[in-house]
Amino acid sequence: MVLVVVFGVALLVAVLLSGLAARTVLSTSFLFLVGGALVSDGFLGLIHITPDSHIVAVTADLALFAVLFTDGMHVSFPALRRAWQNPARALGLGMPLAFVFMALVTHYLVGLDWTTSFLVGAVLAPTDPVFASAIVGRKEVPARLRQLLNVESGINDGLALPVVLLLIAAAGPAKGSAEASASKIALELALGLAFGVVLPLLVSGLVRFRLLGAEPKLQPLLPLATGVILYAACHLTHANPYLAAFSAGAVLASVSPASKQAFEPLGEALAELAKFAALLVFGALLTPQLFGDLSLGGYAAVVLAIVLIRPASLLLSLIGTHFDRREKLAAAWFGPKGFASVVYGLLVLQSGIPQAEQAYTLIAVCIGFSIIAHNSTDVPVARMFHVNDLVGIPDADQAGHHTTPEANGTVHART
Repeated sequence: MVLVVVFGVALLVAVLLSGLAARTVLSTSFLFLVGGALVSDGFLGLIHITPDSHIVAVTADLALFAVLFTDGMHVSFPALRRAWQNPARALGLGMPLAFVFMALVTHYLVGLDWTTSFLVGAVLAPTDPVFASAIVGRKEVPARLRQLLNVESGINDGLALPVVLLLIAAAGPAKGSAEASASKIALELALGLAFGVVLPLLVSGLVRFRLLGAEPKLQPLLPLATGVILYAACHLTHANPYLAAFSAGAVLASVSPASKQAFEPLGEALAELAKFAALLVFGALLTPQLFGDLSLGGYAAVVLAIVLIRPASLLLSLIGTHFDRREKLAAAWFGPKGFASVVYGLLVLQSGIPQAEQAYTLIAVCIGFSIIAHNSTDVPVARMFHVNDLVGIPDADQAGHHTTPEANGTVHART
C-alpha cells in the first residue's frame, strides 16, 4: 500500500508541475524516476523492490504493451506505403550498426565477453520515442520525422527480442536455454503478428453485425477490450506481446478509424499511467549501490551509447535521404532506451548466465541516464521546429493574451 501512496503523491506532483515541465528541461518522467529512487532501500527505505521482484517485470511489461498499442494507432498504412524507405533504413542499417558499436564498446571498455557484449548491444538497440513526446506528438514537426521515430520504435522492440533470446541461450549456462531455439522464437513472433492482425479484424467484423455495436459512451472501451484480450492471449500462448500490440494498434486504426478516435484520449491516459508506474518501480532499482557497482569503463560506455553510438548509427543510415540537417540531427539524438530495454535487461538478469549482473548493471544505468538526457532535451529540440504551444498553457510573455486549444491545434502534455 505504501507503493500506491507514493504513486498517488508522485502523480499529483507530476500533474501540478506538468505545465512547467512542458516549457522547461524538467519532465514528469524524471519526477517518477527520482521519486522511485528516493523511496527505495537506497534512500528513505519506504518500499523494498529488487530486480527479481514480480512487480518489476509486470509493470515494465504492461507499460511496454500499452505504449506500443497506442503507438501503433498512429501508423498510417497509406503514408507508410508512400514513405517506407526511411524507417527501413533506420531498422535495417541504423539498428544493426548501433547493436555492433555498443557490443564493441561494451567488450573493450567494460570487459565483458563477446557473447555478453553483443547481448548488451541487442538489449540497448531498441528505441522508445514515448520519452520524446514533445517531438512525436506535434503536428508542427515534419510528418516524415514523426513517422520515422514512431515506426522505428514500434518495430525494433520485436526485432531485438529474438536476438536477445538467442544470445542469452548462447551465453549459457542459462536457465531453460535448451528451449530457446530459433524455431521457437520464430513461432512466438509469428503468433504475435497473427494475433495482432486477426483479433482487431475479428472485432471490427463483429461490430458490423446489425444487432451488435457499441453505444457512443462505451465505444472507447472496444479497443480497450481488444487490447486486454490480446495481452492475455499472448501470455497464455507465449506469443510475442510487443509485436502483437503494435500491429493490433495499427490494424485497428486502419479498419476502424472511429474506434481509434474514440479510444485515443482514454488510450493515451492509460499508457501514461502504465508508463509512470513502471518508471516509479524502475526508479526504485536505481540505488547508490547499483551506480557504485559500475566501473569507470561502464560509465564511459553509457556516455558513448547516448551521445555517439545512436546518433552516428542513424546519421549513417540516413545518408542520401531527403531529410534536412535539422531533421537528421533530431532523429539521431532521440534514441532513448525505454521499456523494451528494461524488460530485456530483466531477462538478462534472471537468465543465470555468468556475467548477468554486470550486464544488467550497465543496462540499467544506461536506461536511467538515457531517460534523463532525452526528457531534458525534447522541448529545446521541439522549439527548433517552431513548436511553441506545447501544452495549451501560454508562456509568460503570452499571459495577457487568451489562447484556446482550438486555436493552437491538439493539446499535448509533455511527459
